[in-house]
Amino acid sequence: MFEGLGHTQQALLTALLYRATGMSIDELATQLAVTRTAVRQHLAALERDELVVRGELRATGRRPEQLYQLSTQGKELFPRHYHGLANLLIAEVAELIGHQALVTLMRRLGEKMAADLNVGTVQSEEQIAGLMKEVGYESQVFFRSGGPAQIIAHNCVFHQLAEAHPEVCELDLALIGSLGGGDVQHLECMLRGGQVCRFQLAGKAS
Repeated sequence: MFEGLGHTQQALLTALLYRATGMSIDELATQLAVTRTAVRQHLAALERDELVVRGELRATGRRPEQLYQLSTQGKELFPRHYHGLANLLIAEVAELIGHQALVTLMRRLGEKMAADLNVGTVQSEEQIAGLMKEVGYESQVFFRSGGPAQIIAHNCVFHQLAEAHPEVCELDLALIGSLGGGDVQHLECMLRGGQVCRFQLAGKAS
């Protein structure tokens, strides 16, 4: 969760996590057993990376102390269990409404995700791959020799959910189909043993 961060920066972020109201440079230096200069340098780097923000000024008997806090992005470095809750919700919905209604619901969510991107016009494969990156997919366009363009996703944004509930794949298909103005063929799927998820807009011969 702390990829690319040194031990002191990790400890600094953890200290701020436990003090939501913020900590001063002096407090951080004392807790981490490093110099004030080192704390300043680390804070400058973490501010630059938008992991730490400046909070309130705290009154003292001398000059006010600047407090530092975790940013929203900084908080996201720490583990969350969103997929566990989402899995429970989908399981409950599936039990309540059944398989086919869940498929329909996933497709509606995919269409809504496409609408929220607010593009307004039919998109090319290259444009679709770019928009998919905006919502977390590692996507690109691949051209087979003499064949039509295909959209490749090297990751599945909802992989853990889709493993338990394959209906979730309908969200991907509806997202791509809505952006591309037509149906989509799912030529390769990581859930079915594929190396990637491979999509092709319908009506284009393989």
